[in-house]
Amino acid sequence: MNKKRLFVLSAFFAGLFADDIKAQAKEHPNVIIIYADDLGWSQLSSYGNTKVQTPNIDAIGKEGVRFTQAYASAPICSPSRMGLLTGRYQQRFGGEFLVPELHSTTLTDPELIQKIKADAIERKAQTESNIDLEAYKKIKKGIPESEVLISQLFKQAGYATGAIGKWHAGEEEGLKPWQRGFDYYYGMLTWGSIYAGVDQPNILTRSFHFHTNLAKTTKREGSINIVRNGEVVEEKEYITDRLGDEAVGFIDRNKDKPFFLYVPFNAPHDPFQAKKEDFDAITTTTDTTERIYLAMVKSLDDAVGRILNKLKEEGLDNNTLIFFGSDNGGASYTGQMKNDPLKGGKLSHFEGGIRVPLLLRYPGKIPAGKTYDLPVSNLDIFATAVAAAGAQLPKGKVYDGANLVPYVSGESNGRPHETLFWRNGFSKAVRKGDWKLYVNERNGKTLLYNIADDISEEKDLAVANPAKVKELQGALKNWESQLAKPVWPFIRTEAIPGLDAAYYFPI
Repeated sequence: MNKKRLFVLSAFFAGLFADDIKAQAKEHPNVIIIYADDLGWSQLSSYGNTKVQTPNIDAIGKEGVRFTQAYASAPICSPSRMGLLTGRYQQRFGGEFLVPELHSTTLTDPELIQKIKADAIERKAQTESNIDLEAYKKIKKGIPESEVLISQLFKQAGYATGAIGKWHAGEEEGLKPWQRGFDYYYGMLTWGSIYAGVDQPNILTRSFHFHTNLAKTTKREGSINIVRNGEVVEEKEYITDRLGDEAVGFIDRNKDKPFFLYVPFNAPHDPFQAKKEDFDAITTTTDTTERIYLAMVKSLDDAVGRILNKLKEEGLDNNTLIFFGSDNGGASYTGQMKNDPLKGGKLSHFEGGIRVPLLLRYPGKIPAGKTYDLPVSNLDIFATAVAAAGAQLPKGKVYDGANLVPYVSGESNGRPHETLFWRNGFSKAVRKGDWKLYVNERNGKTLLYNIADDISEEKDLAVANPAKVKELQGALKNWESQLAKPVWPFIRTEAIPGLDAAYYFPI
């Protein structure tokens, strides 16, 4: 057989194989995962917030399922996102602590530093003294290349793949989203970015992030740059609006083929910046900074609404699975929001730090308007989405999420999880049934709560229930024996204010 004929035949069979993959993918739904940043459990109107209305986000639950006991796998950005993207407890591959900025910016303006100290609740922080910072800088931080991301599985299943928003799972070579199975990426690679320039007349600003000098510059630089597939973008539009528009554009470009879209908004993470029109629409509080925060939540809801409307316009809403969740509990240390009735917030393993809103819409597969009250995890997003796509999991890896569809549809009467675990260094927790054990080795605390009776974790039952403490300690120890050593260490600890003690948390 001559080379020309062999080439033609090879191309023919390759085309048939590609068409076969696409045909198989069309049998499965499009999938969209929308992830908010630092959005607390009680911050949506469907979860009891009366100061701002979130009708678009709430609609996902009204047309599907609202989970009342959903948990993030960590109370801080990076580890939670690494768990979501891999479907595995991030400690299994050493992703236990925050991924720092690779190219940081430094706050030097003394006036702004003083303003932040005056506006924000004081945060107690300690720097670890035993860290070799030069060695720390050389460690490649993020999801290791040995891990298989959800985007890679969808791509293998014939889906177009896109990520739009906050990545925070590795900035170094080989760890960037466009190198991990995403066909298209637009957003910021680190903790977030400014939402708009402070010199814009329609933008109101309060800053609580010590890495960005909002008082003196309107220019993004370093890790907080906005990038499109690796190229820096000079973005002028309010970033929440821009991320919503980018998501709509991705849907438009891929509406004739199956797609997987991950939209991790950076809202409502600080710095607090809002459009004046959204600020003016908030009339439930007179506190300026709280109004800015609530306006940011409104803007997030509006952006989600544009995504949902696009699906309806294109006739895709009945063939699209949508999750909406948050990476961790609300950042109560800013002083601009509370996680009531939950204890604590971001940077703690109390309920306020790990319990999050979670909504799922999957037309034709799950009932509408359902409330699901058993504990679930953000790791279940991976398992549910992958099952819906018919994607094949790689062998030889332990996956920790559960496909939620059989549970919420009534097909299964069991529990998605008998036990859930958390660990960030010396701060740990385990929940089994209604019992939750909190352990802080730095503080020397071992606390036991019955969450069904005490959602606010006010009454420590450890002394009265030594057998239950021992049982949960054993479960936690067994889980920890399966984990990898952290790839990089934590370099500082912080304690959120407003608790009965300074419960330190490693970052």
